[in-house]
Amino acid sequence: MSKCILVVDDEEDIRALIQLGLEMQAGWKVLNSSCGQEAIKIAIIQQPDVILLDLMMPDMDGKTTLKKLKDNPQTQHIPVILMTAKSKFAVEESFANLDVAAIFTKPLRPLNLAQQIIDVIQHN
Repeated sequence: MSKCILVVDDEEDIRALIQLGLEMQAGWKVLNSSCGQEAIKIAIIQQPDVILLDLMMPDMDGKTTLKKLKDNPQTQHIPVILMTAKSKFAVEESFANLDVAAIFTKPLRPLNLAQQIIDVIQHN
């Protein structure tokens, strides 16, 4: 089950760790973006199977990026998984009315990440 994943995080170390885990564990193609604006452009062109989106980013935060992705007919079908260092409960409450496939709490475990993503995709 080969997938294409777009990882959006302003921290290069986190993007690299996620990419390494997904490529080694699942052999997936991983696209990287350090900001929301770039992520939207990549999502339109590349049409990834899922987007891992950091909530806390400078310039355009995860919530704004998510809204723009879901408002765009070219990207609204792509499942988005939020990544956050905040408590999952606090984030779930503020995103209850938005189209989020799942919320993953940081720190992520790169070796478990592929299976977590598969579980989310299969339940959506």
